[in-house]
Amino acid sequence: MTLGSVSLDAQQLMDVAVAESSSAAATAQADLPDAPGFEAQVSQTAPKEKVDPDGGPQQTKRIAGIMPNFRSVSAGTVLPPQTAGEKISIAAHDTFDYSSFIIVAIQAGISFNSKSYPEFHQGVMGYSRYYWHTFADTADENFMVGGLGPVLFHQDSRFYTLGHGGVVKRLTYAASRVVISRSNSGKPVFNFAEVVGAGAAAGLSSVYYPTVYRDWTKVGQKWLTSMIIDSANFAFKEYWPDINHKLFHSRKHNAAQMQ
Repeated sequence: MTLGSVSLDAQQLMDVAVAESSSAAATAQADLPDAPGFEAQVSQTAPKEKVDPDGGPQQTKRIAGIMPNFRSVSAGTVLPPQTAGEKISIAAHDTFDYSSFIIVAIQAGISFNSKSYPEFHQGVMGYSRYYWHTFADTADENFMVGGLGPVLFHQDSRFYTLGHGGVVKRLTYAASRVVISRSNSGKPVFNFAEVVGAGAAAGLSSVYYPTVYRDWTKVGQKWLTSMIIDSANFAFKEYWPDINHKLFHSRKHNAAQMQ
């Protein structure tokens, strides 16, 4: 056998060995599960909204396309905990949304027409006093109950729709949300944000109203009235998806909650 032949045989043996090694590595790789890519890893760790698959009527960001409904969550939906910034942001959206200025104008007009506060007088200046007082009351309520209160007491500021059961059950559930809320961890807790926040808002409003309205009776009446109105709002929001579906045949889901 010549030297050239020996070199050729050695090269052939090396090629066979490399081929077998590559084949074994490919087989081993095929037996292993695919390694998750970056997107798959993110999807496993990042909290996402989970929606009830029954496809029932869903909450919308606005009621009738106008009134803010940013804090309402559709029945069966599971959301990640809110951050403090998200709670304040929703309160700000509720306060400074374009529709809020329209609603305040209507409320101020009703109070102006009934002369609820004679000290404000009538005319353009009188109405302007009604307007800014009403707007300030709205801001106090939104930030104390929906923003600062939930941050201070570590509570979820959102309203979670029940969406099932009889009328009495659903109305009782909704109306009771003024005293029962959720903690950041999702556990039911006493609604300190609502009760204490509404009281704080009523007390703060007494600072910019005439002296005659600054006694404990007036503040207490405003406090109680605020909680009754909020209770009625929760009851309406509980049934808003059903009303929306009946009137507009819409099941549109509020998939992007306001942050």
